[in-house]
Amino acid sequence: MKSPAGFISTAVAAYQKRRLTVNYTISRVLTVLLRTVFLIGMSFVMLYPVIFMLSSGFKSLQDIYDPTVVWLPQHFSLEPMEIALEVLDYVSAVGKTLKMTIPSVLLQLITVLLAGYGFARFRFRGKKLLFGLLIFTIIVPVQSYIIPLYVNFKSLGLLNKDLLFYVQALFGMGIRSGLYIFMLRQFFRNMPLELEEAAMIDGCGPMRTFTRIMLPNAGPMIATVLVFSLVWYWNDYYLSSMFYNGSFPISVNLTSLSSLLKNSNMVSGIAEQELMFMRESILACGCLVTILPLLVLYIFAQRFFTEGLERSGIVG
Repeated sequence: MKSPAGFISTAVAAYQKRRLTVNYTISRVLTVLLRTVFLIGMSFVMLYPVIFMLSSGFKSLQDIYDPTVVWLPQHFSLEPMEIALEVLDYVSAVGKTLKMTIPSVLLQLITVLLAGYGFARFRFRGKKLLFGLLIFTIIVPVQSYIIPLYVNFKSLGLLNKDLLFYVQALFGMGIRSGLYIFMLRQFFRNMPLELEEAAMIDGCGPMRTFTRIMLPNAGPMIATVLVFSLVWYWNDYYLSSMFYNGSFPISVNLTSLSSLLKNSNMVSGIAEQELMFMRESILACGCLVTILPLLVLYIFAQRFFTEGLERSGIVG
């Protein structure tokens, strides 16, 4: 038979155990609740522009006049989308963008892969200085040297030509090339040296090691660079507006959409007053069709994109 002191100690131990269990349960519930609220809030912040474009882009004039219609259109209409495609000259602008983007991205990928691997694995004179200049290209904005860049391309006769972007990409000065080289350098530095040593024992030279060993293991990082490069070339406005004249990529046409809508001659078969009321819906449709290819691309490349960022060592 237990003594009173034994009963008391047993009761105290059971009480403390229940207290710890309750505290742990409350802590877990609060953690899950706060995490859920945070994720829902961040998701809303990120998805709000897309939801707004989907809601505003398909409203009819009747819904626009009705102040009670906020999110869900009561009368679905494709007229704002048709006007946006017409004013943007969408097919021609997308063709121009693809003609400029795809070769530039491929040439840039080849250049940054070679440069990133060279900085990660080879020792050569002036390496630190060149890497410092590389960081300099990341930090310094293009606006600071756009005038000499414009003068050089004008003297070479490359203005208003897609070859201008191809030359920049080929020589490592494409859009954000410095950032991609830095990312690939970090990625290749994290790969084990034993892979290259084994390749050297098997008789592989530096280039064969790079193409046969390193590139097959760099798939996620290549996908990450491709996604970044495609997005930045697709969204580029500053260089495209500076170097092109007449026929512009879709990003430049989108930024000019609001001013183009002020000219009623750009749209046939619609009154100027109706066009004024539909301007917000037309702008929403213009933004939607512009970002749609990038959204589809990201959906398919999301897994490789995330994995590449994690393995590059620059997350956060």
